[in-house]
Amino acid sequence: MRGDRVAVVTPSWGGPAVFPSRYEAGKRVLADRFGLDVVETPHALAEPGWIYANPAARADDLMQAFIDPSIKAIIASIGGDDAVRLIPSIDLAVIRDNPKLFLGYSDPTVIHFGCLKAGLASLHGPTVMSGFAENAGMSPLSMTSFHRAAFETRAIGELPANAEGWTVEHLPWKDPANQGTPRRRTPSDGIKRLRGAGCARGHLVGGCAEVLETLKGTPWWPPLSYWDHAILFYETSEEAPADGLVLRWLRNFAAQGILSRLAGLVLARPGGQMDEQRRASQKMTVLRALDEAGLPDLPVLADLDFGHTDPIATLPYGAIAEIDCDAATFRILEAAVRD
Repeated sequence: MRGDRVAVVTPSWGGPAVFPSRYEAGKRVLADRFGLDVVETPHALAEPGWIYANPAARADDLMQAFIDPSIKAIIASIGGDDAVRLIPSIDLAVIRDNPKLFLGYSDPTVIHFGCLKAGLASLHGPTVMSGFAENAGMSPLSMTSFHRAAFETRAIGELPANAEGWTVEHLPWKDPANQGTPRRRTPSDGIKRLRGAGCARGHLVGGCAEVLETLKGTPWWPPLSYWDHAILFYETSEEAPADGLVLRWLRNFAAQGILSRLAGLVLARPGGQMDEQRRASQKMTVLRALDEAGLPDLPVLADLDFGHTDPIATLPYGAIAEIDCDAATFRILEAAVRD
């Protein structure tokens, strides 16, 4: 709620030290728009080289933020590519015994799966530098979705309609003048039904496709039973992985027995510099993986606003959600926080 003290952690790349003006822009939004008292963990602003060389210190920052009773939520500063290196240094009992919100997307997907292993729900949503620090101000959909998930105790409801359009345009963060320049947006055609009929319900689990690959086989990867009747939310990063990689990744999900257990699948609009042909091709690749797995009727929605495009909706891990294939809508049937 407004006035709460929240801690910023840097579990991956030391972006705040590289682009301090971008970091400060996101911090101001958290303070001014949402009334939060934002503090940094001891190493959140450290240089990238030091951050890279000291995964145990990053893990300690995270655990100390969970232990500190004055901290009500923890927000990742930015993503990266090596949060999986924190796993040996994180005591999940600390997370289990000190429950509080954790927020982030991309490489912080690793931390979300640690929270899952500890029995704690968390929020897949904006980071300080990506989302909260969006050029010319946080987008309305991102603000609405975050507020519903982090501040309201009623069911989150239907994913807000995208009236402002979406963007993946790259405006270099190294030029502070770009902070006030809105990124070029493409009008949204809304959520698309790719497959399925009627409604499907299940608990939410997923995240960044590339990061999920680093988690497979680790102690934090959920047991098969956790995937029963789940809705997998799946998004690809600005690296714009080739279709062949996405197919192989999903074939692994099939080989593990995960795909056949799902209630449904929701796909974010792909991140990165991809034209419409490549975006459409990625969707067809997902359907090919489902066909190979003998799942021609699994409900699938696409072009949702979460992940590596803007706006960035906030999705609560573990909450029950509903795919309505006939109406091409997606709604979250539970609240993410309680009084």
